[in-house]
Formats: sequence, C-alpha cells, structure tokens
Amino acid sequence: MLFRRVLTILAAGVLMCGAATSLAQTPSASPKAAKSTAKPDAAKPPPAMSGGAEPTLIGQFGTWGAYTATPNGKKVCFALAKPASSKTNPPNRPRDPAYAFVSTRPAEKVSNEVSVMIGYTLKPGSESTLEVGGASFSMYTQGDGLWIKNAAEEERMVEAMRKSADATVKGVSAKGTETTDTFSLKGLSQALDKIAQDCRR
Repeated sequence: MLFRRVLTILAAGVLMCGAATSLAQTPSASPKAAKSTAKPDAAKPPPAMSGGAEPTLIGQFGTWGAYTATPNGKKVCFALAKPASSKTNPPNRPRDPAYAFVSTRPAEKVSNEVSVMIGYTLKPGSESTLEVGGASFSMYTQGDGLWIKNAAEEERMVEAMRKSADATVKGVSAKGTETTDTFSLKGLSQALDKIAQDCRR
C-alpha cells in the first residue's frame, strides 16, 4: 500500500539525519522526521494514515496537489506530484510509481523539506541527483527514498524549483537499472504558497 511505503521511507529520514548532517557538515541541518502524504488524486479519498489522521486536499495547482494532515495530533502540510515522464536504462524495467514531496511541519520547525520516493530500492552507496535550474544537487538514499545531502542547500534548491519548468531526478536501482524521472514544476510555487498559508501556526 502506498501510504505504508511512504511512511516507512519518510521515517527512514529520521535514522539518516545524523549521516546527512555529517555529510553536509551543517550542524543546523533540520532533523528528518516521519511525515505523511497522499496521491494527488482528488477523485479518490486517500486511505487512513498513521494516528488516525487522513490527508485533505486543499488545492490542486498544475501537477502539484497541496495537502494537510494531522498524524498523531501534529499538523503537516505538503505538496506532492508524480513525474511527467520516466525512463529506465535498460528500457521498460518494472518499478513502483515515483512521487516528489515538499513538506512543512510547524511543530518541528521544518519548512519546505524536499524528498522523493523513487519507486524501487536504490543501489547502496550509489549517487542520486536532482537537477533543476541548471544546478545539480546530490541526494542521499535510504531504501527507495531520496533527501538532499547538504541541508544548507535545500532553500536554494526549493527556490530553483519555484522558478523552473521542471526538475530531473536520476538514480540507480539495486539491480543496476538507471532511471531518469522528470517532474513538471508547473503549479509548485502556488502549492507551496498555499501550504505555507495553511501551516502558518
């Protein structure tokens, strides 16, 4: 089930926080914590979430859905999108759907944290990147989740995502398959503005 997998991946960010901080050498790096998300499909009610909370779609902006949820009594807001195109090398290798998230968790003072659920188990120790606005950002991996290696660069990456037409995420699966996912960024800026407004507490 998508939700269970998403929560597992995002919870892995908690365990990887120390590794990411040492890689980034930024003591102020935000802690990673479990967060919840949903498919950007207003037609289907999302399944139940951890803590009995369910995500609520508060706006659809281009390819990006803006959501709120209150897992375990703590409000989270997030924008979510599927890739506009996906390629594998070798071609036509099976994989689960990929999603990109940008989440805000006021209780943890986390704002606009970017993560990607890439849809397969990544090759341990492999390099993954997110390319946007002519810049390439290194991503660290855990299971089938990606987070930025250098937390100090996250704000710059989000600003580039706001201004660009698309972002490309590249990774290598545990079986050696190379993937390239391109996410349209149309509507992301409006979705981020919406969740910032809704999570201003």
